[in-house]
Amino acid sequence: MQGAEVKSVFDLVLHRAGQPSIQPAEIGSRALEVNVLCTRMPATLIAMERAVELARGLSARLHLLVAQEVSYAVPLESPPVLVEFQEALFRDIAKGCGLETHVGIFLCRDAEETFLRQLAPHSVVVLGARRSRGWTSVFTRERRLARRLRRAGHEVVVVYTKGNSHA
Repeated sequence: MQGAEVKSVFDLVLHRAGQPSIQPAEIGSRALEVNVLCTRMPATLIAMERAVELARGLSARLHLLVAQEVSYAVPLESPPVLVEFQEALFRDIAKGCGLETHVGIFLCRDAEETFLRQLAPHSVVVLGARRSRGWTSVFTRERRLARRLRRAGHEVVVVYTKGNSHA
């Protein structure tokens, strides 16, 4: 890809718990947005690829939501993973997708609750998940999150990683 052919806008916003990044708006008055929820990194990268295809087809913007859980034993202002590291990592991912991309990094105690609070009503969500076999497949964290999102009224696309990776 050459720089002139790629329209990549990176808008990184760091949020503390309790600070909404998205102001709920009337569905008809906002631009269409495809949301990718960061779960495990390999699954998120595959979800980003699928979300880019979907966003291009819909002429939509891309929004990557990253919920960095911080233990109750640590203040939210002191996460175990340096925020600067996360910013650099997601800046590179956003630049590489070739679409206008907003990245929101949220320091929180509960990732699922944060995702649910940050999504506008009736959002389109792409979620990466590892494929698991047998009876344990219904209990994966990503599958549970997808069910909660659907019950909350969101349109959810689950993209599975190849193989049975536990990464």
